[in-house]
Amino acid sequence: MRAMTGFWLWRRNPLRRPTDLLESWVALLAALFIAVGGPAAGLAVASLVQDSLVQSVRAQNEHRHLVAATVVRPVKQPPVDPDPETSSARDALHRVVATWTAPDGSVNTRPVGAPRAVTPGDRFRLWIDDHGRPVNRPMDESTAGSHAALAGIGAGALSAGLVEGARRLTVWRILQRRYASWDRAWERAGQDWGRTGTGS
Repeated sequence: MRAMTGFWLWRRNPLRRPTDLLESWVALLAALFIAVGGPAAGLAVASLVQDSLVQSVRAQNEHRHLVAATVVRPVKQPPVDPDPETSSARDALHRVVATWTAPDGSVNTRPVGAPRAVTPGDRFRLWIDDHGRPVNRPMDESTAGSHAALAGIGAGALSAGLVEGARRLTVWRILQRRYASWDRAWERAGQDWGRTGTGS
C-alpha cells in the first residue's frame, strides 16, 4: 500500500526526479512480487514436498513391518550418567536382547530398545524392514502434510525476503546515484553559491 501510494504521488508531481519515479516503481514491483510470488512459491514448494513425502510414506508402509519381539535378556546398563538429558543413558534404560521373525521367515536376535521396562519372556511390538532389521516407525500422512506445509511457509518467507533484499539493494544504488548527482551539482555551482551577483 505504501509503495502504491508513493507511486501515485510521484506520478504527475512537477518536482519529481527520475530517481524518485524509479524508486517508486521498484517498491511497487517488490510489493507485487511479495504479495503474489511469495504465496505462489510457497504453494509450489509445498506441493512438491507433499508429493515426495507421500511417496516416501507409501514406500515406508510397504517395506516396514510391525512384528512381535520376545525379550531374551536385558542388556547390561552403563554406569549412571550424571546428565539426565543424555540420550544414550535414557535409551539404555530399556535396552534388551530380543528375538523376532522377519517377513522372509528368518529369526533375528539382537539388542534393541524396548518401549517400556520389560523382563525376559515379555513381548513388545517392533518395527523392522524387509530384511528383519529394526527401523523407526513409518511416517504417517498427517506428519507428511505438516512437513510440507512448513516447507511451503519457509519457501514463501524466503522468496519474500529475497525480493525485499533485492529492493533494498536497488534503492541503495539509486540513493548513491542521487547523492553523486547532488555532489556534481554542488561542484558546478562553485564556491560563489549564495553570493550577491552570482551568475550575473
